Amino acid sequence: MTSSQPLVFPNAAAPVGENLESWYAVQTRARHEQAVAHRLRERCVTTFLPTVSEVHRWKDRKKVIDLPLFSCYLFVKLMPSNEDRQRVLRIDSVLGLVGAQGLGTPIPNEEIDAIRTLIDEQLPYSPHPFLKAGQRVRVRGGALDGIEGILLSCSAERKLVISVEAMQRSLAISIEGYDVEPV
Repeated sequence: MTSSQPLVFPNAAAPVGENLESWYAVQTRARHEQAVAHRLRERCVTTFLPTVSEVHRWKDRKKVIDLPLFSCYLFVKLMPSNEDRQRVLRIDSVLGLVGAQGLGTPIPNEEIDAIRTLIDEQLPYSPHPFLKAGQRVRVRGGALDGIEGILLSCSAERKLVISVEAMQRSLAISIEGYDVEPV
């Protein structure tokens, strides 16, 4: 063997960057998330079902129950192929992949890692409506309570645009520190 020939190892891992698996969200029937996750793991599909523990009380007892963080959803790691999609979609109680035309939209690893960190570190959190720039929102609480406008940005410097459409004039105010909700 000469030094110009590459060495080939049959069990070598794929070079970095060739693993095209991505995370996808799967919508399930209500209260079927854990059963779907179990069935998928039986079929060698990598799953992530973030859960939160809650104490439920009945007349005669209390019990700690793990509930899905996102009701009716779990995450799977797949290659973006029809074969892998079908392996997931054929599971009972799966309604579909979340995304355009049922093909699923890949979720960045950073977003999954952020959820894992929140769960692993048991950091306090509360559900919040999904807001995006350009959406009409209403301020809740404080001096601006009840004011509606368009959310200009979702960054650290959140601004609200209040418009008088008849005059075609607008004002932008900082709403940092205020709670907002979608209208």
